[in-house]
Amino acid sequence: MKKWNWTLVLLVLIGFVIGRFIGTYFEGTWLNYGQAFGLSEPVVLDLGFILLTFGLKIQINIASVIGVILSLVVYRFIR
Repeated sequence: MKKWNWTLVLLVLIGFVIGRFIGTYFEGTWLNYGQAFGLSEPVVLDLGFILLTFGLKIQINIASVIGVILSLVVYRFIR
């Protein structure tokens, strides 16, 4: 991948993190409204000599969507 593609991925992840933080900070407002999906319980694979645990849960709220949109705008300006 080129340098700009990695910059885009990094900015989107930063947008998700900052948006999630803002959503949890303003817990009772509309910014925290969202949906969580993924595995409710981790999946465990026991092969006898190794134990593997898989799990994934994604929580998206309005603030994280706004954070991603802002990060895309910032990417557009720095590109």
